[in-house]
Amino acid sequence: MTNSDIARRWFDEVWNEGRAETVRELLGPDSVCDSEGGELRGPDAFIDQVQVPFLNAFPDLQTEVVGTTSEGDEVAVRWRARGTHLGEGFGMPPTGKRVAFRGMTWIRIRDGRMIEGLDCWNVAALHQALRDGQTVASVNVE
Repeated sequence: MTNSDIARRWFDEVWNEGRAETVRELLGPDSVCDSEGGELRGPDAFIDQVQVPFLNAFPDLQTEVVGTTSEGDEVAVRWRARGTHLGEGFGMPPTGKRVAFRGMTWIRIRDGRMIEGLDCWNVAALHQALRDGQTVASVNVE
């Protein structure tokens, strides 16, 4: 399995299928996730602070890997996501708004496990779009 295959599996199983067991399988105990919300270490922190809250807020979330590029132990993923804000999340009650947004994730992989990840996407624009109901920067309200 190539590093790009591992990254595609992550987006499909972790986000589209909501599989916490894939997080535990692909992240080691010392894995580091650096995101807009800060640094997280290990699979349990990722599940508790990122995956569960995000999928609670957007239970119908679907991500699409638009493309990957890989060199050595690094892979960069360009992705798009769509979902409906149907659950508590982002410090506001559910809005029922359907949104689409995009971003990139850089991942370092060692021995088939993701040891470092950096997410780059406009979280603030998503919050604003949910509040205002208007297309903002890289977030479309559908």
